[in-house]
Parts: sequence; C-alpha cells; structure tokens
Amino acid sequence: MALSKSDVEHIAHLARLEVSDDEIADYVDKLSSIIDLVAKLGELDTSDVLPMAHPLDMSQRLRPDEATESDQRDLYQRNAQAVGDGFYRVPKVIE
Repeated sequence: MALSKSDVEHIAHLARLEVSDDEIADYVDKLSSIIDLVAKLGELDTSDVLPMAHPLDMSQRLRPDEATESDQRDLYQRNAQAVGDGFYRVPKVIE
C-alpha cells in the first residue's frame, strides 16, 4: 500500500509535526516501505509457531528482601522548612 502526499500531510497534522515540502516525498517513500514490510509480515504462516512469554527460558534471580540502608529521615529533614511527626509540611493547595 503506497501512501500519498496528502496521507503523509494528514499523519503529520495528527501527530502535530511540522514537515516541510522537501521532506514529504522522502517520508512518503519511507512510510510506504514500512507499511509494505508490515503487510509482508502479516502474510507469513505462523500457525506452527508456539507463543512465548520471553525469548529466554530463564528465571529471575531474586535477592533476600532485607533493608540495605539505614533510616536517615532526620538527616534529610534537617533542611526542610517545616516538618512534623516525621512528615514534610507543605502549604495547603486544595480548598
């Protein structure tokens, strides 16, 4: 399926892209070849291909769920303008 100049202009408008007249011919060729490639892929017989969730038959390495850093909340909140009960206090923004 070949795209026309008006198709590319319409796509550019929908994507809010500014495409110059010099670039449109190039985009027509490139986008048309991409659409042709996708159409060829759609013609392939994949009935004998098993679906796979991941290309590698592996399991994730898991680490123990342990705290690796110490609690430094007081250190971090020392620079805050307003702190209360361990939380940062901010001005009310919703009435």
